[in-house]
Amino acid sequence: MTLHQPEAPCVLLGKLSLDLGTLAVAGCTGSREGRKQRGKKKSLASSAAPDLFPDSLPASCGELTPSDCVHAANPSLLPAIRPPKPEPQLPAPARPGGSLSDSKQINILRKARSYIKQKKYDEAVSLCKELINLALKGLSYYHTYDRFFLAFNVVLGFVGWTSYASLLIIKSHCNLTRGVSKEVKKPSHLLSCSFVAVGVLLALFLLIQACPWTYYIYCLLPLPVWYAVLREFPVIQGLVTLLLTFPPSHFVGYLLLFILGVEVLVLSFFYRYMLTAGLIAFAGWPFVTPLWTRAKSTSLSWIFFCLLLAVFPLMPVVGRKPNIFLVVGAGLLVLLLSLLVVTSVIKRKDSFVNEELVLHLLQMLSTVLSVCVVYGTHNSLLKKQGLPLINQVVSWIILASSFIVPLLSPLILFDRLFSILVSSMSTYLLLSTGYEALFPLVLSCLMFVWIHMEQETLPQSVVSRKQKVSSIQFTYNTDITRFRDFYLDDIRRAFFLVFFLMTAFFGTGNIASVNSFDLASVYCFLTVFSPYMMGALMMWKILIPFALVMCAFEAVQLTTQLSSKSLFLMVINISDIMALPHLGHAKLYLDS
Repeated sequence: MTLHQPEAPCVLLGKLSLDLGTLAVAGCTGSREGRKQRGKKKSLASSAAPDLFPDSLPASCGELTPSDCVHAANPSLLPAIRPPKPEPQLPAPARPGGSLSDSKQINILRKARSYIKQKKYDEAVSLCKELINLALKGLSYYHTYDRFFLAFNVVLGFVGWTSYASLLIIKSHCNLTRGVSKEVKKPSHLLSCSFVAVGVLLALFLLIQACPWTYYIYCLLPLPVWYAVLREFPVIQGLVTLLLTFPPSHFVGYLLLFILGVEVLVLSFFYRYMLTAGLIAFAGWPFVTPLWTRAKSTSLSWIFFCLLLAVFPLMPVVGRKPNIFLVVGAGLLVLLLSLLVVTSVIKRKDSFVNEELVLHLLQMLSTVLSVCVVYGTHNSLLKKQGLPLINQVVSWIILASSFIVPLLSPLILFDRLFSILVSSMSTYLLLSTGYEALFPLVLSCLMFVWIHMEQETLPQSVVSRKQKVSSIQFTYNTDITRFRDFYLDDIRRAFFLVFFLMTAFFGTGNIASVNSFDLASVYCFLTVFSPYMMGALMMWKILIPFALVMCAFEAVQLTTQLSSKSLFLMVINISDIMALPHLGHAKLYLDS
């Protein structure tokens, strides 16, 4: 099979576009008497296919320019009239494409010509429309001729990279080559020679077929990836041996559960309520694990915040009608939470209590100022008084301080995370107009509970040497010698991260609509139209929930004592697997 459709279909489609345009316009203009005569010009269609047209057509048709004919047929056919692709030096039978054969084309055009002679213009136009649809199908066939070949190579590359990343994780945390002999462990020269030979043959084949240079990338890139995979054959052999020890029912169950989870992630790109379904499923997680009996209060908190967060994807996308009272309510909840933390700090007796207390009070003051600025700016704009200067200055100061104040907080894990939350919420309140102000607060509460839940899931072999969450610092030395073995729960942790990132992006709406956001979101900072500044502010608003999730995931990595490299490789693997269904949804602009 040749990779390129021969030049005949391209030339045929070009001729068809001109022929169809001439016939369609002849049918339309011939039925309208009294149309003003145009200057006579030679029709390109008559020269493109002289055997398909009569010697004399109606004056209304012969007076049309080639451009008129093409536009009358269909403007989307214009790209088909272009120089043909280079002829392959090694021709091969082309793949059949569509129902528009040469004989059928000639019959339809002759029949349309006969209708025009008989002045049956409606029938001629109907035939032209039918032929236009067939031509469009042929054009789509021409553009998608290499789709399967290229998609196969892309999928091969994705699967190879996913396999290699998985082998890297297993090789780093599992000793699966313990029973493999040294002869098997050595990479064979035959393997490298085989891949080099395949690469040379593939490059020669593409060269003979006169393919574009991009085809070389698509076709040759999977080769080094799969070579790296097959070099780890001892690890693959050990992995297969390990998988055979699993009960078949458990293996199939885990596989189906993983496929279902990935499908929920893919569907959430199109249907926001799939995030709600996923969060409801997360709420049932403690009941299928020992967590419910081991940490009942933490499990109840997890269930409550999962169900509370599941409400947001069901709500309509944040609209243009502001609801300042929800923003003020979110600010009051942040103040209440800060007050509880300050109370716990006062009860503690350590040397840093004074500095920590002052920092919390400053952040509480920042939250109060944010609420006052939002409320005052809203009332001022309602009275047509514009943005007060003092409100604008305070807003920019709060935004700048949100990047600095968290760096001054203690290095204790929860203290640093809470400082990041309060500082981010102060800025987020200034950029909110409705219920979305509550979203980061609920998401952060769930993240705090998630950190506790993940530490409770650690096996007994790790529990004996794990630290309390309240004593772990962000500067905790994650030496490679302290990393533990790999568990199935680590795949779940990576999946949770991807799901929470999806929830952070799409929980209150579609981030693809950022180019049409409501200007009221940035009124606390500026009211004069400035697209770059407004876009930067909106992007920071979108990134705040993302940053909160990533900070929580870093805390999970510290508490579970797994390499961050391995966790992120698992996240990349899940993302690559999600990309494969999206590749199947890819369409051309001509696809219906």
